[in-house]
Amino acid sequence: MPSAHNAVTEPDSSARPGGLRKIVAASLIGTTIEWYDYFLYGSAAALVFGHVFFPDSDPLTGTLLSFLTYAIGFAARPIGAVVFGHYGDRLGRKKLLVISLLMMGLSTALIGCVPGYHTIGVAAPLLLTTLRLIQGFALGGEWGGAVLLVSEHGDAKRRGFWASWPQGGAPAGNLLAVGVLSLMTTVLSDDAFNSWGWRVPFLLSAVLVMIGLWIRLSVDESPLFKEALAKAEQRKAQQRAEQPPFVAVLRNHWRDILVAMGARMAENISYYVITAFVLTYCV
Repeated sequence: MPSAHNAVTEPDSSARPGGLRKIVAASLIGTTIEWYDYFLYGSAAALVFGHVFFPDSDPLTGTLLSFLTYAIGFAARPIGAVVFGHYGDRLGRKKLLVISLLMMGLSTALIGCVPGYHTIGVAAPLLLTTLRLIQGFALGGEWGGAVLLVSEHGDAKRRGFWASWPQGGAPAGNLLAVGVLSLMTTVLSDDAFNSWGWRVPFLLSAVLVMIGLWIRLSVDESPLFKEALAKAEQRKAQQRAEQPPFVAVLRNHWRDILVAMGARMAENISYYVITAFVLTYCV
């Protein structure tokens, strides 16, 4: 089925300013929560994971191993984007966004429960890495789905403006993660923070996810998606074969994909150097 945003009919009354603002808020809040989870891991990897999960290594090696688990999440993100994008085109943005939010929140809360290396040995970093993979997979489906949900509700003239709001969830989530960690390091001693205090922000994710889930369940699928889904059902009834959306994109728009990847590469590299790796240097 082709992507829902390929439909040409304009949104109906659900895209009125009040309804649209609700959808934008739901996407922004949900994205902020997911990025909070994602960036929280990066900050913890720079500050405590080396001591907790790789204590037998020298400090430099432990830090590098912590960042290796951090990097694994980036490898999982494009896979999540493909899977969530494919099924989002078929089942709806809302359903997949709810699934991604639950996956992210559950994996983040479980990271706060993983025992350290001294308790369960090598199983500790293995569990940590597995949960990080789930984080990356979930986030891969979050950003594109949140942007599409907003853009498909917006009118054609201001679609780009409204679709830009979910991107604000990335810096907002980063600030929230750093703020919570800073609070914990302020009220706790170094020993208490390294022992158990770092787990509190991860466990807090369960509460944040419940809030985000409540908000996301209150919005509806876009009229553009519903129209595209109806047309796809008609074509299916007529037994007209179609390429899966992912295959069609790779076949017809591979140059656009490479350009977009190149445009984001420099920005992303510098961003993560500043927000994650510089923490280790400062400490």
